[in-house]
Amino acid sequence: MKKLALHWKILIGMVLGIAWGFISIKAGWNEFTTDWVKPWGIIFINLLKLIAVPLILVSLINGISNLTDITKLSRIGLKSISLYIISTVIAISVGLILVNATQPGKLFPENKREAFQEKYQFNIEKSRANSEMVKKQGPLQKIVDIVPDNLFSSMSDNSKMLQVIFFAILFGIAMVMLPTNQIKAVKDVVNSLNEIVLKIIEIIMRAAPYGVFALLGSLIVDVAGEKMDDTLDLFAALGLYALTVILGLLILVVFIYPIFIHFFAKVKYLKFLSGIFPAQLLAFSTSSSAATLPVTMECVEKNLGVSKEVSSFVLPLGATINMDGTSLYQAVAAIFIAHAFGFELTLSMQLTIVLTATLASIGSAAVPGAGMVMLVIVLESIGLPAEGIALIFAVDRPLDMLRTVVNITGDSTISSIVAHSEGKLNHIV
Repeated sequence: MKKLALHWKILIGMVLGIAWGFISIKAGWNEFTTDWVKPWGIIFINLLKLIAVPLILVSLINGISNLTDITKLSRIGLKSISLYIISTVIAISVGLILVNATQPGKLFPENKREAFQEKYQFNIEKSRANSEMVKKQGPLQKIVDIVPDNLFSSMSDNSKMLQVIFFAILFGIAMVMLPTNQIKAVKDVVNSLNEIVLKIIEIIMRAAPYGVFALLGSLIVDVAGEKMDDTLDLFAALGLYALTVILGLLILVVFIYPIFIHFFAKVKYLKFLSGIFPAQLLAFSTSSSAATLPVTMECVEKNLGVSKEVSSFVLPLGATINMDGTSLYQAVAAIFIAHAFGFELTLSMQLTIVLTATLASIGSAAVPGAGMVMLVIVLESIGLPAEGIALIFAVDRPLDMLRTVVNITGDSTISSIVAHSEGKLNHIV
Protein backbone atom coordinates (compact mmCIF):
# COMPACT_ATOMS: atom_id res chain seq x y z
CA MET A 1 0.00 0.00 0.00
CA LYS A 2 1.37 3.41 -1.00
CA LYS A 3 2.31 5.66 1.91
CA LEU A 4 0.20 8.81 2.27
CA ALA A 5 2.16 11.97 1.31
CA LEU A 6 2.91 14.50 4.06
CA HIS A 7 0.81 17.29 2.52
CA TRP A 8 -2.27 15.03 2.52
CA LYS A 9 -1.67 14.18 6.17
CA ILE A 10 -1.40 17.91 7.00
CA LEU A 11 -4.58 18.60 5.02
CA ILE A 12 -6.44 15.88 6.93
CA GLY A 13 -5.13 17.37 10.18
CA MET A 14 -6.44 20.80 9.15
CA VAL A 15 -9.92 19.50 8.31
CA LEU A 16 -10.17 17.46 11.51
CA GLY A 17 -8.87 20.41 13.55
CA ILE A 18 -11.53 22.77 12.17
CA ALA A 19 -14.21 20.13 12.78
CA TRP A 20 -12.97 19.63 16.36
CA GLY A 21 -13.16 23.40 16.97
CA PHE A 22 -16.82 23.61 15.98
CA ILE A 23 -17.69 20.43 17.89
CA SER A 24 -15.96 21.88 20.99
CA ILE A 25 -18.08 25.03 20.82
CA LYS A 26 -21.34 23.12 20.38
CA ALA A 27 -20.50 20.57 23.09
CA GLY A 28 -19.08 23.12 25.56
CA TRP A 29 -15.56 21.68 25.45
CA ASN A 30 -13.83 25.05 25.09
CA GLU A 31 -11.89 24.76 28.34
CA PHE A 32 -10.77 21.21 27.50
CA THR A 33 -9.55 22.32 24.06
CA THR A 34 -7.66 25.30 25.52
CA ASP A 35 -6.05 23.28 28.32
CA TRP A 36 -5.37 19.94 26.62
CA VAL A 37 -5.32 20.44 22.82
CA LYS A 38 -3.90 23.93 22.25
CA PRO A 39 -0.57 23.26 24.07
CA TRP A 40 0.37 20.59 21.48
CA GLY A 41 0.00 23.17 18.72
CA ILE A 42 2.24 25.59 20.64
CA ILE A 43 4.83 22.83 21.14
CA PHE A 44 4.83 22.14 17.40
CA ILE A 45 5.41 25.82 16.54
CA ASN A 46 8.15 26.00 19.19
CA LEU A 47 9.89 23.01 17.59
CA LEU A 48 9.82 24.71 14.18
CA LYS A 49 11.15 27.95 15.64
CA LEU A 50 13.80 25.97 17.53
CA ILE A 51 15.30 24.65 14.30
CA ALA A 52 14.87 27.87 12.25
CA VAL A 53 18.03 29.64 13.49
CA PRO A 54 20.33 26.57 13.26
CA LEU A 55 18.96 25.91 9.77
CA ILE A 56 19.63 29.45 8.56
CA LEU A 57 23.09 29.58 10.14
CA VAL A 58 24.28 26.21 8.85
CA SER A 59 22.62 26.25 5.42
CA LEU A 60 23.79 29.79 4.63
CA ILE A 61 27.39 29.07 5.62
CA ASN A 62 27.24 25.78 3.71
CA GLY A 63 25.79 27.41 0.59
CA ILE A 64 28.15 30.40 0.52
CA SER A 65 31.27 28.33 1.25
CA ASN A 66 30.47 26.22 -1.83
CA LEU A 67 30.68 29.30 -4.08
CA THR A 68 33.96 29.64 -5.94
CA ASP A 69 34.11 33.45 -5.87
CA ILE A 70 32.66 36.45 -4.04
CA THR A 71 31.30 38.07 -7.23
CA LYS A 72 28.75 35.27 -7.61
CA LEU A 73 27.50 35.89 -4.05
CA SER A 74 27.17 39.64 -4.62
CA ARG A 75 25.33 38.96 -7.89
CA ILE A 76 22.84 36.57 -6.25
CA GLY A 77 22.36 39.02 -3.35
CA LEU A 78 21.69 42.00 -5.63
CA LYS A 79 19.19 40.02 -7.72
CA SER A 80 17.37 38.70 -4.65
CA ILE A 81 17.01 42.05 -2.88
CA SER A 82 15.99 43.86 -6.11
CA LEU A 83 13.32 41.27 -6.92
CA TYR A 84 12.03 41.25 -3.33
CA ILE A 85 11.61 45.05 -3.37
CA ILE A 86 9.86 44.97 -6.77
CA SER A 87 7.43 42.23 -5.66
CA THR A 88 6.68 44.11 -2.41
CA VAL A 89 5.87 47.36 -4.25
CA ILE A 90 3.62 45.44 -6.67
CA ALA A 91 1.79 43.78 -3.75
CA ILE A 92 1.18 47.11 -1.99
CA SER A 93 -0.03 48.70 -5.23
CA VAL A 94 -2.49 45.84 -5.83
CA GLY A 95 -3.85 46.30 -2.31
CA LEU A 96 -4.29 50.07 -2.72
CA ILE A 97 -6.09 49.71 -6.07
CA LEU A 98 -8.50 47.12 -4.68
CA VAL A 99 -9.34 48.89 -1.43
CA ASN A 100 -9.94 52.20 -3.24
CA ALA A 101 -12.33 50.37 -5.56
CA THR A 102 -14.29 48.47 -2.87
CA GLN A 103 -14.02 51.06 -0.03
CA PRO A 104 -15.09 48.64 2.74
CA GLY A 105 -14.31 51.16 5.50
CA LYS A 106 -17.24 53.37 4.49
CA LEU A 107 -19.65 50.57 5.41
CA PHE A 108 -18.39 50.33 9.00
CA PRO A 109 -21.01 51.56 11.54
CA GLU A 110 -19.85 54.12 14.13
CA ASN A 111 -21.20 52.24 17.16
CA LYS A 112 -19.19 49.15 16.14
CA ARG A 113 -16.04 51.27 15.92
CA GLU A 114 -16.35 52.34 19.55
CA ALA A 115 -17.13 48.81 20.73
CA PHE A 116 -14.08 47.40 18.96
CA GLN A 117 -11.80 50.06 20.44
CA GLU A 118 -12.97 49.13 23.93
CA LYS A 119 -12.72 45.35 23.34
CA TYR A 120 -9.18 45.44 21.95
CA GLN A 121 -7.74 48.24 24.12
CA PHE A 122 -4.99 46.00 25.53
CA ASN A 123 -3.88 44.89 22.04
CA ILE A 124 -3.85 48.51 20.87
CA GLU A 125 -1.64 49.68 23.74
CA LYS A 126 0.77 46.79 23.23
CA SER A 127 1.13 47.45 19.49
CA ARG A 128 1.45 51.20 20.05
CA ALA A 129 4.20 50.74 22.67
CA ASN A 130 6.17 48.53 20.29
CA SER A 131 5.75 50.98 17.42
CA GLU A 132 6.90 53.90 19.61
CA MET A 133 10.16 52.05 20.26
CA VAL A 134 10.68 51.64 16.51
CA LYS A 135 9.81 55.28 15.74
CA LYS A 136 12.32 56.65 18.27
CA GLN A 137 15.12 55.01 16.36
CA GLY A 138 17.22 57.02 13.87
CA PRO A 139 16.95 56.71 10.06
CA LEU A 140 19.91 54.29 9.88
CA GLN A 141 18.80 52.17 12.82
CA LYS A 142 17.61 49.34 10.55
CA ILE A 143 21.14 49.05 9.15
CA VAL A 144 22.63 49.23 12.65
CA ASP A 145 20.27 46.43 13.77
CA ILE A 146 21.56 44.11 11.05
CA VAL A 147 25.05 44.00 12.62
CA PRO A 148 25.00 41.98 15.88
CA ASP A 149 27.16 42.79 18.89
CA ASN A 150 26.61 39.33 20.33
CA LEU A 151 25.93 36.33 18.09
CA PHE A 152 24.54 34.18 20.88
CA SER A 153 22.06 36.89 21.86
CA SER A 154 20.93 37.13 18.22
CA MET A 155 20.52 33.36 17.97
CA SER A 156 18.28 33.36 21.05
CA ASP A 157 15.73 35.74 19.47
CA ASN A 158 13.89 34.84 16.24
CA SER A 159 13.09 38.52 15.63
CA LYS A 160 16.84 39.11 15.10
CA MET A 161 17.07 36.75 12.14
CA LEU A 162 18.81 39.35 9.97
CA GLN A 163 21.70 39.45 12.45
CA VAL A 164 22.14 35.69 12.18
CA ILE A 165 22.05 35.99 8.37
CA PHE A 166 24.70 38.76 8.51
CA PHE A 167 27.07 36.59 10.58
CA ALA A 168 26.47 33.53 8.38
CA ILE A 169 27.25 35.54 5.22
CA LEU A 170 30.39 37.01 6.84
CA PHE A 171 31.52 33.56 7.97
CA GLY A 172 30.83 32.05 4.54
CA ILE A 173 32.69 34.83 2.70
CA ALA A 174 35.72 34.32 4.97
CA MET A 175 35.70 30.61 4.11
CA VAL A 176 35.59 31.37 0.36
CA MET A 177 38.56 33.74 0.70
CA LEU A 178 40.77 31.18 2.48
CA PRO A 179 42.68 28.34 0.75
CA THR A 180 40.71 25.07 0.53
CA ASN A 181 43.21 23.09 2.62
CA GLN A 182 42.79 25.51 5.57
CA ILE A 183 39.00 25.25 5.74
CA LYS A 184 38.50 21.57 4.88
CA ALA A 185 37.90 20.50 8.49
CA VAL A 186 35.40 23.33 9.10
CA LYS A 187 33.63 22.59 5.82
CA ASP A 188 33.25 18.92 6.78
CA VAL A 189 31.78 19.95 10.14
CA VAL A 190 29.34 22.38 8.48
CA ASN A 191 28.26 19.70 5.98
CA SER A 192 27.68 17.21 8.80
CA LEU A 193 25.74 19.78 10.85
CA ASN A 194 23.62 20.55 7.80
CA GLU A 195 22.70 16.87 7.45
CA ILE A 196 21.87 16.65 11.17
CA VAL A 197 19.61 19.72 10.98
CA LEU A 198 17.79 18.28 7.97
CA LYS A 199 17.24 15.01 9.85
CA ILE A 200 15.83 16.94 12.85
CA ILE A 201 13.43 18.71 10.49
CA GLU A 202 12.34 15.36 9.11
CA ILE A 203 11.62 14.13 12.65
CA ILE A 204 9.66 17.30 13.56
CA MET A 205 7.59 17.12 10.37
CA ARG A 206 6.29 13.69 11.36
CA ALA A 207 4.31 15.53 14.05
CA ALA A 208 3.00 18.17 11.61
CA PRO A 209 -0.53 16.70 11.09
CA TYR A 210 -1.09 16.55 14.87
CA GLY A 211 0.36 20.03 15.44
CA VAL A 212 -1.86 21.47 12.71
CA PHE A 213 -4.92 19.72 14.20
CA ALA A 214 -4.21 21.30 17.61
CA LEU A 215 -3.53 24.76 16.16
CA LEU A 216 -6.69 25.01 14.06
CA GLY A 217 -8.95 23.37 16.63
CA SER A 218 -7.88 25.84 19.32
CA LEU A 219 -8.01 28.77 16.86
CA ILE A 220 -11.72 28.15 16.15
CA VAL A 221 -12.42 28.07 19.88
CA ASP A 222 -10.37 31.24 20.57
CA VAL A 223 -12.03 33.26 17.79
CA ALA A 224 -15.57 32.04 18.35
CA GLY A 225 -15.65 31.95 22.14
CA GLU A 226 -18.86 30.49 23.49
CA LYS A 227 -21.34 32.20 21.16
CA MET A 228 -21.06 31.24 17.51
CA ASP A 229 -23.73 33.77 16.49
CA ASP A 230 -21.67 36.68 17.87
CA THR A 231 -18.69 35.55 15.82
CA LEU A 232 -20.73 35.29 12.64
CA ASP A 233 -22.07 38.83 13.17
CA LEU A 234 -18.52 40.04 13.72
CA PHE A 235 -17.26 38.45 10.53
CA ALA A 236 -20.25 39.79 8.58
CA ALA A 237 -19.44 43.37 9.64
CA LEU A 238 -15.87 43.00 8.41
CA GLY A 239 -16.69 40.76 5.46
CA LEU A 240 -15.95 43.21 2.66
CA TYR A 241 -12.62 44.19 4.21
CA ALA A 242 -11.61 40.54 4.56
CA LEU A 243 -12.75 39.76 1.00
CA THR A 244 -10.70 42.70 -0.31
CA VAL A 245 -7.57 41.36 1.38
CA ILE A 246 -8.28 37.82 0.17
CA LEU A 247 -8.91 39.04 -3.40
CA GLY A 248 -5.61 40.93 -3.36
CA LEU A 249 -3.76 37.84 -2.11
CA LEU A 250 -5.42 35.74 -4.82
CA ILE A 251 -4.38 38.22 -7.51
CA LEU A 252 -0.77 37.82 -6.41
CA VAL A 253 -0.96 34.02 -6.41
CA VAL A 254 -3.15 33.58 -9.51
CA PHE A 255 -1.88 36.39 -11.77
CA ILE A 256 1.33 38.13 -10.59
CA TYR A 257 3.45 35.14 -9.53
CA PRO A 258 2.50 33.04 -12.60
CA ILE A 259 3.76 35.86 -14.85
CA PHE A 260 7.04 36.00 -12.89
CA ILE A 261 7.45 32.22 -12.95
CA HIS A 262 6.53 31.80 -16.65
CA PHE A 263 8.71 34.54 -18.08
CA PHE A 264 11.69 34.57 -15.69
CA ALA A 265 11.95 30.97 -14.41
CA LYS A 266 10.44 29.05 -17.37
CA VAL A 267 8.50 26.78 -15.02
CA LYS A 268 4.89 25.56 -15.36
CA TYR A 269 2.99 27.31 -12.60
CA LEU A 270 0.66 24.45 -11.62
CA LYS A 271 3.67 22.21 -11.13
CA PHE A 272 5.31 25.02 -9.15
CA LEU A 273 2.28 25.24 -6.84
CA SER A 274 2.12 21.47 -6.36
CA GLY A 275 5.83 21.54 -5.48
CA ILE A 276 5.45 24.05 -2.64
CA PHE A 277 2.00 22.86 -1.50
CA PRO A 278 3.25 21.23 1.74
CA ALA A 279 5.00 24.48 2.71
CA GLN A 280 1.85 26.49 1.92
CA LEU A 281 -0.24 24.24 4.16
CA LEU A 282 2.22 24.63 7.01
CA ALA A 283 2.42 28.41 6.48
CA PHE A 284 -1.39 28.57 6.70
CA SER A 285 -1.37 26.61 9.96
CA THR A 286 1.51 28.39 11.73
CA SER A 287 1.20 31.97 10.35
CA SER A 288 4.99 32.17 10.48
CA SER A 289 7.41 32.37 7.55
CA ALA A 290 10.30 31.58 9.91
CA ALA A 291 8.62 28.47 11.32
CA THR A 292 7.78 27.29 7.79
CA LEU A 293 11.29 27.98 6.43
CA PRO A 294 12.68 24.44 6.89
CA VAL A 295 9.81 22.96 4.86
CA THR A 296 9.94 25.77 2.26
CA MET A 297 13.62 25.03 1.66
CA GLU A 298 12.98 21.31 1.36
CA CYS A 299 10.11 21.82 -1.12
CA VAL A 300 12.04 24.31 -3.25
CA GLU A 301 15.12 22.10 -3.44
CA LYS A 302 13.52 18.66 -3.87
CA ASN A 303 10.33 19.52 -5.77
CA LEU A 304 11.36 22.56 -7.83
CA GLY A 305 15.00 21.75 -8.45
CA VAL A 306 16.48 24.94 -7.00
CA SER A 307 20.09 24.32 -6.00
CA LYS A 308 20.95 24.34 -2.29
CA GLU A 309 23.52 27.03 -3.08
CA VAL A 310 20.71 29.43 -4.11
CA SER A 311 17.93 28.33 -1.74
CA SER A 312 20.15 28.50 1.36
CA PHE A 313 20.78 32.19 0.65
CA VAL A 314 17.62 33.48 -1.03
CA LEU A 315 14.96 31.82 1.16
CA PRO A 316 16.27 32.78 4.64
CA LEU A 317 16.71 36.33 3.32
CA GLY A 318 13.17 36.30 1.90
CA ALA A 319 11.65 34.97 5.11
CA THR A 320 13.08 38.05 6.83
CA ILE A 321 12.67 40.91 4.33
CA ASN A 322 10.07 39.78 1.78
CA MET A 323 6.47 39.99 3.03
CA ASP A 324 4.25 40.45 -0.03
CA GLY A 325 1.09 39.23 1.70
CA THR A 326 1.77 41.32 4.81
CA SER A 327 2.53 44.44 2.73
CA LEU A 328 -0.70 44.10 0.75
CA TYR A 329 -2.68 43.65 3.95
CA GLN A 330 -1.11 46.76 5.51
CA ALA A 331 -2.14 48.87 2.49
CA VAL A 332 -5.73 47.57 2.55
CA ALA A 333 -5.99 47.89 6.35
CA ALA A 334 -4.67 51.49 6.35
CA ILE A 335 -7.25 52.67 3.77
CA PHE A 336 -10.03 50.66 5.46
CA ILE A 337 -9.29 52.29 8.82
CA ALA A 338 -9.00 55.74 7.23
CA HIS A 339 -12.43 55.42 5.63
CA ALA A 340 -13.93 53.98 8.84
CA PHE A 341 -12.78 57.12 10.68
CA GLY A 342 -14.04 59.38 7.90
CA PHE A 343 -10.63 60.35 6.47
CA GLU A 344 -10.04 60.79 2.73
CA LEU A 345 -6.43 60.08 1.81
CA THR A 346 -4.67 62.11 -0.88
CA LEU A 347 -2.43 60.54 -3.53
CA SER A 348 0.69 61.69 -1.67
CA MET A 349 -0.59 60.01 1.52
CA GLN A 350 -1.16 56.78 -0.38
CA LEU A 351 2.35 56.98 -1.84
CA THR A 352 3.58 57.37 1.74
CA ILE A 353 1.81 54.10 2.53
CA VAL A 354 3.69 52.42 -0.34
CA LEU A 355 7.06 53.64 0.97
CA THR A 356 6.37 53.01 4.67
CA ALA A 357 4.82 49.57 4.10
CA THR A 358 7.80 48.54 1.94
CA LEU A 359 10.27 49.54 4.66
CA ALA A 360 8.05 48.06 7.39
CA SER A 361 7.89 44.69 5.62
CA ILE A 362 11.71 44.57 5.57
CA GLY A 363 11.83 45.25 9.31
CA SER A 364 8.96 42.93 10.18
CA ALA A 365 9.84 39.72 12.04
CA ALA A 366 8.79 36.50 10.33
CA VAL A 367 6.54 35.47 13.21
CA PRO A 368 2.75 35.50 13.80
CA GLY A 369 1.24 38.94 14.46
CA ALA A 370 4.37 40.98 13.68
CA GLY A 371 2.53 42.74 10.84
CA MET A 372 0.16 44.35 13.35
CA VAL A 373 3.01 46.27 15.01
CA MET A 374 4.23 47.47 11.63
CA LEU A 375 0.67 48.52 10.73
CA VAL A 376 0.70 51.01 13.62
CA ILE A 377 3.76 52.66 12.05
CA VAL A 378 2.04 52.77 8.63
CA LEU A 379 -1.11 54.32 10.16
CA GLU A 380 0.77 56.98 12.07
CA SER A 381 2.89 57.86 9.02
CA ILE A 382 -0.29 59.23 7.42
CA GLY A 383 -1.72 60.73 10.62
CA LEU A 384 -4.27 58.03 11.51
CA PRO A 385 -4.91 57.01 15.15
CA ALA A 386 -3.42 53.68 16.31
CA GLU A 387 -6.81 52.87 17.86
CA GLY A 388 -7.93 52.05 14.32
CA ILE A 389 -6.30 48.63 14.48
CA ALA A 390 -9.08 47.58 16.87
CA LEU A 391 -11.41 47.52 13.85
CA ILE A 392 -9.53 44.63 12.24
CA PHE A 393 -8.33 42.51 15.17
CA ALA A 394 -11.35 40.19 14.98
CA VAL A 395 -10.46 38.90 11.50
CA ASP A 396 -6.70 39.39 11.66
CA ARG A 397 -5.77 35.84 12.64
CA PRO A 398 -7.46 34.09 9.65
CA LEU A 399 -6.04 36.74 7.28
CA ASP A 400 -2.60 36.37 8.89
CA MET A 401 -2.72 32.67 7.99
CA LEU A 402 -3.55 33.47 4.36
CA ARG A 403 -0.98 36.23 3.92
CA THR A 404 1.75 33.97 5.32
CA VAL A 405 0.93 31.51 2.51
CA VAL A 406 1.47 34.36 0.03
CA ASN A 407 4.70 35.40 1.79
CA ILE A 408 6.32 31.98 1.35
CA THR A 409 4.92 31.63 -2.20
CA GLY A 410 6.63 34.91 -3.09
CA ASP A 411 9.90 33.71 -1.52
CA SER A 412 9.74 30.48 -3.53
CA THR A 413 8.98 32.42 -6.72
CA ILE A 414 12.01 34.68 -6.31
CA SER A 415 14.30 31.77 -5.41
CA SER A 416 13.22 29.95 -8.61
CA ILE A 417 13.87 33.07 -10.73
CA VAL A 418 17.30 33.66 -9.18
CA ALA A 419 18.20 29.98 -9.60
CA HIS A 420 17.15 30.02 -13.28
CA SER A 421 19.14 33.18 -13.95
CA GLU A 422 22.22 31.56 -12.39
CA GLY A 423 21.77 28.27 -14.24
CA LYS A 424 21.09 26.57 -10.91
CA LEU A 425 17.52 25.36 -11.58
CA ASN A 426 17.09 21.70 -12.48
CA HIS A 427 13.75 21.65 -14.29
CA ILE A 428 12.23 18.79 -12.34
CA VAL A 429 8.88 20.42 -12.91
